Amino acid sequence: MSSFKVTFGILAAGLMLSGCMQATTYEATNTAAFKPRDKELLAKTTYVKTPVAEPFRRAIVEYHRKEAPGSIVVDSDNHYLYYVLNDGKAIRYGITVGEEAMAWSGIAKVGSMTEWPAWHPTPGEISRLGVPTFVAPGPDNPMGSRAMYLYSGGKDTLFRIHGTNQPEYIGSSISSGCIRMTNEDVIDLYNRVKLGTIVVVLEPKHGDSPYKPQMALQGAGGTTY
Repeated sequence: MSSFKVTFGILAAGLMLSGCMQATTYEATNTAAFKPRDKELLAKTTYVKTPVAEPFRRAIVEYHRKEAPGSIVVDSDNHYLYYVLNDGKAIRYGITVGEEAMAWSGIAKVGSMTEWPAWHPTPGEISRLGVPTFVAPGPDNPMGSRAMYLYSGGKDTLFRIHGTNQPEYIGSSISSGCIRMTNEDVIDLYNRVKLGTIVVVLEPKHGDSPYKPQMALQGAGGTTY
């Protein structure tokens, strides 16, 4: 290959990478949006506040699917949750998701929302994890600072989007099937959504992602939310 072609290829790759970087704008946590109780309880947490790896930090990104602004899309394969904005943009948050056998996928809506929720483990979680039947709200509760409960067909799916006291697992898949975010990120998302917000949880390993919009092109198809 000629030196010209090599040089041209390097320049082209640099421009492509530069374009990708410009399309991602990282967002710092807006603590001004925290309520006094949030500041009080977050200051009392005893878990290690492990910094989130850069690929999973909250960011404004280009978005190429077809969901309406105000929708939530969960890409379990890549450990991202998107809150869809106008003009082909979305807020992308890093998340922890369940292992494939524990995961739920489909189209749901936010059926209820709670600040600093209590934890009522399911019978399966109690048996599998050896946890108590009830954990009161607080700074180290596994549900974290906010919870959004997913409903489908008028019924609670038992899956939630919620905070976490294990930020070190953001970007990972662990046994619990719910969608976990840092406590700071879930407060930010909670402040944007409302009851009835549509949530699309993409099916793992089926080639669907924000860049391969199979589910979006199929549409809801008469699904009852």
